[in-house]
Amino acid sequence: MEEKLNKYSELKGVSKTSVVKEALAQYFSRKTLNTRPYELGSDLFGQEGSGSSDRSSSYKLKLKKKLNEKHSH
Repeated sequence: MEEKLNKYSELKGVSKTSVVKEALAQYFSRKTLNTRPYELGSDLFGQEGSGSSDRSSSYKLKLKKKLNEKHSH
């Protein structure tokens, strides 16, 4: 690997450090692309606006309750 790195950096006229940095950037970029969308945005989901963390999972139950209340009066 080191020999390949030496040859590549000489051929391209760049330092070995910059080649390694670029390779790592591409590696981490691909790792991020393989992450599931939920994992990428997990810090953005939740109770920020509403103050309730279960709104998306309990909306049907809340809707049924409101409809029952409306029609029972």
